[in-house]
Amino acid sequence: MNPTDSPIDWVAKHVKEYIETDGRNGHRRWGVTTLLLITRGRRSGLPRRTALIYGTDGERLVVVGSNGGADAHPAWYLNLLAEPSAHVQVGAERFAVTAAEADGEERERLWEMMAGLWADYERYRTKTSRVIPVVVLERAGPGAG
Repeated sequence: MNPTDSPIDWVAKHVKEYIETDGRNGHRRWGVTTLLLITRGRRSGLPRRTALIYGTDGERLVVVGSNGGADAHPAWYLNLLAEPSAHVQVGAERFAVTAAEADGEERERLWEMMAGLWADYERYRTKTSRVIPVVVLERAGPGAG
């Protein structure tokens, strides 16, 4: 079953271009790298796809649940809380991942890294009272998802 893309128009257009060009157009956007994340909807059980800025921490991918500084967490993050197994596309490469939220000193270190890649994260943090999650995506083992 094909995933449903983000309902946000500009994100859906980004995803479409990324898919159509196998990541040649869209992997690098706005001066940063982006990936496609496919989660399972926590209520519908259906696959959902969005594009996110990412950084790397060794072999791990790091994404931020900023939601532009909105008071609500993004749907993809809530989906990962319910089911941490997901899939990503990074450029042309597609693989299964397992998500875990960073906390404590690791979260602070990764937050600083990500804010260094995308300065707006600091502005988003001032717009909301929620703690913006930092999520680590690790490649799943053989036979996963």
